[in-house]
Order: sequence, then C-alpha cells, then structure tokens
Amino acid sequence: MEEFAARFADLIEGIAVKIRSLTVDRVARGIRITGLGILTATLGLTAVIFLIWALFGALEIPLTTAGAFAVFAAVLIIVGIYLWKKKA
Repeated sequence: MEEFAARFADLIEGIAVKIRSLTVDRVARGIRITGLGILTATLGLTAVIFLIWALFGALEIPLTTAGAFAVFAAVLIIVGIYLWKKKA
C-alpha cells in the first residue's frame, strides 16, 4: 500500500509538471519576450530621437534654424519620392 501511495504521488507530480510546461512556462516565456521587445523598441526610438535632435542641432549652428528645417525637409521629401517610386 505504501508503494502505491508513492507511485500515485509521483504520477500526480508528473501530470502537474507536464501541465505547467504546456501552459505556465510558455506564457512566462511570451511575457518575457514581449517585455524585452517593448524595452528594446523604447530604447531604439529614444536613440533615434536623440540622433535626429543632435543632427538638427549640428545643422542649426552653421545654417540657422530655418536652414536646418530646410535640409530636413529636403531629406524627407527625397526619401518620400524614393519610397513612392519604389512602390509603383
């Protein structure tokens, strides 16, 4: 009878471990990947914003504010034309 109780406990534990590996572990991995993705996207976007801000500041010194806006507008227009042509 004692051996039956130990085998039954091992069976229950095995079932619980299998169910956990199919549910909780997958969800935990998904949450971890999602969190790291959000963190990476936030840091990347922040880096891009600071890079654009630094480039604008560097252009603003020799060209004044209006000149820096004109350069950025020209670059954005050229990129837009390129993407438009690439779509067609």
